[in-house]
Amino acid sequence: MMPLLDLGSRKLWRALGRPVDLAGEHPWLRAPTSTGAVVRDGWLAAEADRQGGYVDEESPGAGLLPSMAALDGPGFRAVDLAPEVRDFYEHTSDWRVEVWSSWAPWAWPGGELVSRLFGKRVEQLALPMRPLDVAHGMDSRVSVIRDAAGRQVAAGWLRALRATGEVVFSGCYSVRTLPGADRPSVHVAFPLESGNVQVFLRPRVLPDGSFRLDSPPGPFGADGAYVVVEDGGRTHASRAPVHETFHVHLDDRGVLRTDHELRMWGATAMRLHYKLERG
Repeated sequence: MMPLLDLGSRKLWRALGRPVDLAGEHPWLRAPTSTGAVVRDGWLAAEADRQGGYVDEESPGAGLLPSMAALDGPGFRAVDLAPEVRDFYEHTSDWRVEVWSSWAPWAWPGGELVSRLFGKRVEQLALPMRPLDVAHGMDSRVSVIRDAAGRQVAAGWLRALRATGEVVFSGCYSVRTLPGADRPSVHVAFPLESGNVQVFLRPRVLPDGSFRLDSPPGPFGADGAYVVVEDGGRTHASRAPVHETFHVHLDDRGVLRTDHELRMWGATAMRLHYKLERG
């Protein structure tokens, strides 16, 4: 039953999408996929091989990005960020994460269905449906993907429920410049069997040194969310009607926090709040 459900999902996204050539016209959509239905960290070694490098599990203070300066460009300067914000992204494994969630009533039934049928089963994109789901906290692990010269080209960030050990998110983080863009975006890919979900987030420094990331609506090839599927020997990609905003900031007591809003077709579906502590 479940393999048929997964196959049907790929067929749907193929019908909604367009053919893409990852080796030619659309290399910006090339990202890791999972070889099995359950994702976890099985994609890391394959992605490292594709990059001609290796997975570094022994890097102390590993970060999602090697340097926030990799995002520099017109309208963005990493030096303007609050030091704590920069430290979190450059040394993520040194930080503890606590999370709270709240769903809009109209979106909760759909979120519950997706969580039960897909998220929890494949251990990927398993959004917490109830505050108690994450009451005992989350563990996180950062695995750096390095090229043959030892440079960080991506990082895997796995987050699991401390109470059960179940993986909730397994994402590949890197910096990527979209076609025609004036500066880089933060690229996050969530591997799935024979495909992935990708989000391109446009970075911004606010006047108080806080950090904002947006995946807005827009045309194909712009910042936003995409679903990529491999089906019938071809690859198809579609923009997804999911838009996110992250605001990473210091509160009035100097505690680093993140407000994360997820919208569907412009309507707020879910809010997440993260408390980030070093040590």
